Amino acid sequence: MDVLILPPIFGGIGLVAALFFYFVVTRYPSGEGLVSEIADEIHRGAMVFMRREYSILAIFALIITVLLFIGFRSWHTPVAFIVGAVCSATAGYVGMFSATKANVRTTIAASTEGPAAALQVAFYGGSIMGLTVASMGLLGLGGLYLLFGADPTHAEAIHGFGMGASSVALFSRVGGGIYTKSADVGADLVGKVEAGIPEDDPRNPGVIADNVGDNVGDVAGMGSDIFESYCGSMIATIAIASTMAAGSVALLAGDRAQLMFVPLALASTGLICSLLGIAVVKIMSAKAPDVALRFGTIGATIIFMVAAYVLINKMGIHTNVWWCVVAGAVGGISIGLVTEYYTGGKPVQKIAKDGETGPATVMISGLATGMESVVIPVICIAAIIFISSSLLPEGAGVYGVGIGAVGMLATVGITMAIDAYGPVADNAGGIAEMAGLGEETRAITDGLDEVGNTTAAIGKGFAIGAAGLAALAIIAAFIETISHKNPDFTLEINNPVVLMGMFLGAIFPFLVSAITMRAVGDAAFDMIKEIRRQFKEIPGLLEGNAKPDTDRCVDIATRAALRRMVLPGVLAVASPVLVGFLIGPEALGGFLGGALICCVLLALMMANAGGAWDNAKKFVEKGNFGGKGSSVHAAAVVGDTVGDPFKDTSGPAMNILINVMAIVSLVIAPLL
Repeated sequence: MDVLILPPIFGGIGLVAALFFYFVVTRYPSGEGLVSEIADEIHRGAMVFMRREYSILAIFALIITVLLFIGFRSWHTPVAFIVGAVCSATAGYVGMFSATKANVRTTIAASTEGPAAALQVAFYGGSIMGLTVASMGLLGLGGLYLLFGADPTHAEAIHGFGMGASSVALFSRVGGGIYTKSADVGADLVGKVEAGIPEDDPRNPGVIADNVGDNVGDVAGMGSDIFESYCGSMIATIAIASTMAAGSVALLAGDRAQLMFVPLALASTGLICSLLGIAVVKIMSAKAPDVALRFGTIGATIIFMVAAYVLINKMGIHTNVWWCVVAGAVGGISIGLVTEYYTGGKPVQKIAKDGETGPATVMISGLATGMESVVIPVICIAAIIFISSSLLPEGAGVYGVGIGAVGMLATVGITMAIDAYGPVADNAGGIAEMAGLGEETRAITDGLDEVGNTTAAIGKGFAIGAAGLAALAIIAAFIETISHKNPDFTLEINNPVVLMGMFLGAIFPFLVSAITMRAVGDAAFDMIKEIRRQFKEIPGLLEGNAKPDTDRCVDIATRAALRRMVLPGVLAVASPVLVGFLIGPEALGGFLGGALICCVLLALMMANAGGAWDNAKKFVEKGNFGGKGSSVHAAAVVGDTVGDPFKDTSGPAMNILINVMAIVSLVIAPLL
């Protein structure tokens, strides 16, 4: 049997496993009466948003497909682009659909069966997302590689797959981020601070929109985000292997085809290891949730490293390639653990304590924490680059970097499962509060949610590190592709054109951050006015004697997100094309370098500062420093409000921005 057929087969196995977990989740009771009504509202709101978002995406994809047909005068790259976009959109949609089915079942399990059952349901709901992301990547990319990726005359066409995945990811992450944070900020500022009512209180008109946002932003958006990094790392490594010098190929493997296939083989192995990690979480679900989830993640990574060693030796590949895998996998865990410390350790308690002197000191402390948190993850990324490139012979170092990125992302099935678990648990707590299921149920869901906040923060840190490495591998592939066609091509920092490109590239992370932050602010402004209006004009709403108009708030968030997500997407796709064709490939290389550094640094700072502010607020709400309703709590809520668009809108947009610009550059490289 041709080994090239194995990745699509493993992708199919993963989808069957995801379907199995979906049936397991739906066998749990979904409740009735008010609980069921609330869950239906959240599900319906999420589905409406996704349909409208994908309608806009379809128009954008059609325009890009036509342009690719015109530019390449071939069907291969445009078809790959469509397949990539469809696979990414499918992964996001399936994950979001499943999460909105798992949330209410987690609530009922917490109410009737206890914490172990609730953890299982929430985690299985997240596992559907994780397995779908990994499986669609293997099915789509593996299928294209089987069809024409191994043919040198058409190998470049699979770059279009990454471009399609990245384009969907940017729209999904930005649109979902604007939606969720406009609703969250509005609901928190008016509900908690002005009205003095609890989070997820059913009297708050913005609470349904807030819960919908958790799904469209943190499940569908994050799924597409990780999907494009996962596929991008494989595409870049395949591209690097396809242009590597024959002498370097001979030192690493028997032939070039083997080196090109290694990323897909590693990802296929990683999917099986992810399934084993999910089984570990199931076995340990009676333990504390954080212990079970950590054992699952680290266990899957350890199993993967052992399996990767066997695989690489079986393929006859140089053993040092395996050490590149280890460097990436260990580096990913390290970045996650550092993120966990800064968003859940002593720095969080320091921010909460600083609330004793008001919101200003909370803001200063949170910003300082975010800036400090950049240092160790960036050192980890630099170490991965240094180790993985040094292990391989001269001329093959960039292949090692690509393999490091693949190693970090290979167990995405379990990593994404644990990340998607967070919003499912958060929604479960919201449903419990809105349905008035009592303190005991809420205590269980709050415990799951607390762990979910940490897993979400770790997931964001992991996503940033993975995106940075994947983007670096794609940029390396871009340079190799240009150099292969033009041996005189060089990128030297003393070249004014390269330096100019670096400065131009550094602009875009700040520009897109400004656009997305302002979008959240403007949408939250409309949301706040609407919530205030309802509290004022609906008789008996604050007393609990009337129902809020939640549909109106959902509509405000939806329209704001869809209207404001287009500009960042257009900028990300158009800027490399303009720089490459108007100034030249040297400027585009510098452009990508400047954008990469700024994107990674900004993303880490914003994600970790936002996560720290969020958990500082929750630390106060547990009764520390005066607890809910105190001046410290009000100060912490202000910090969390600023941190929301940091960690869930602008920060995550940076991951995808650099990958979109890098993959677009790689796609157009043959035309430059």
